[in-house]
Amino acid sequence: MTAPWLHIIGIGEDGMAGLSAEGRRLVEQAEVIVGGDRHHSLAPNVAAERIAWPSPFDAMIDEIRRHKGRRVVVLVTGDPLWFSVGARMLKGIPREEIVFHPQLSAFQFASCRMGWSLADVETLTVHGRAAEQIVPWFAPGVRMLLLTKDRTSPETVAKLLTERGYGPSKLTVLAALGGPNEARFEGVAEGWTIEVPDFHVLAVECVAGPDAQILPRTGLPDDAFVHDGKITKRTQRALALSKLVPVRDGVLWDLGCGCGSVAIEWMRAGREARAIGIEPQEKRRAMAEENALRLGAPKLKLVEGTAPDALAGLPAPDAVFIGGGISRETIAACIDALKPHGRLVAHAVTLESEAVLLSAFEELGGELQRVAVETAEPVGPFKGWKPSMAVVQWAWVKQS
Repeated sequence: MTAPWLHIIGIGEDGMAGLSAEGRRLVEQAEVIVGGDRHHSLAPNVAAERIAWPSPFDAMIDEIRRHKGRRVVVLVTGDPLWFSVGARMLKGIPREEIVFHPQLSAFQFASCRMGWSLADVETLTVHGRAAEQIVPWFAPGVRMLLLTKDRTSPETVAKLLTERGYGPSKLTVLAALGGPNEARFEGVAEGWTIEVPDFHVLAVECVAGPDAQILPRTGLPDDAFVHDGKITKRTQRALALSKLVPVRDGVLWDLGCGCGSVAIEWMRAGREARAIGIEPQEKRRAMAEENALRLGAPKLKLVEGTAPDALAGLPAPDAVFIGGGISRETIAACIDALKPHGRLVAHAVTLESEAVLLSAFEELGGELQRVAVETAEPVGPFKGWKPSMAVVQWAWVKQS
């Protein structure tokens, strides 16, 4: 087994003084120290070769591997494996070659400063990611701790909150936690104009205004989406998601994506989940993109085309939803691409599509259901049941 040669050390605003004796020894004896400018400034007076983060960052792994055989230290902020570079390093360097040395995380520091139980707080990041991805967590009384990009992040988050009816939400900027320049800035989302330092954690306590969007994570009402009438309706969508089983980091193919309702709910339901929508119509792709930003799924990838041709080269899915363009060729291509234990759900509303699903069910098994929903609506001065178009749903799980 290869002996560890790379040490990834969390360092705080108190610099070398805050490290353990082992951490200080490793930094002082290092031949190569890698980190950002701030990290290098926290560990001065060490005679080592200094390397800064490159752009793009992925080049750093090759650079670090080039120094194998020397005493190499990577300095990071706080916990190396909590929204930090540790996970990225593990993708290019074997685990047995790395030793992690954690420091207090920014989340731990911030929860103590706020007096919030960390177990009851959503810990998220808008550093290096679209800020819209925090939107699914907006709800009355929710508390969030956010790692931020720079001094512009509080204004960005405040705007997202205000646009969705959470303008009264309380924002607290906790800057340079644990260091001599620690500072605190407080305000509310609506009308936020406070100038803050680049390096900080943002604490958010969601307070709903009178027009707040209070939405479930899945099972969103149809009017939450911009659409042209061609949308997988709420009840059928909720049933489909229950059988697609969103998972963390999971990948969904949404064929005939339309306005993106199924793909977006998949991403809202599974943390860090991704979705790829296949949609031939430019108008509908534009609607899906708008919905993804408004509803907190900014990583939705949209592909122009139709299945099965548009599936070539896509990452293997954990689940597939076929909402349009059903054919045996498309079903076969999806089954081949699915990961083991992957799930496929298809909806049909025409007799021709129903026939395809019936054939697939008879050959492959699974579960076949016909779902019809009736909604109470006005009939003159009274009310009556208005049926929606029935949907035939086929659900199937790949065993290996």
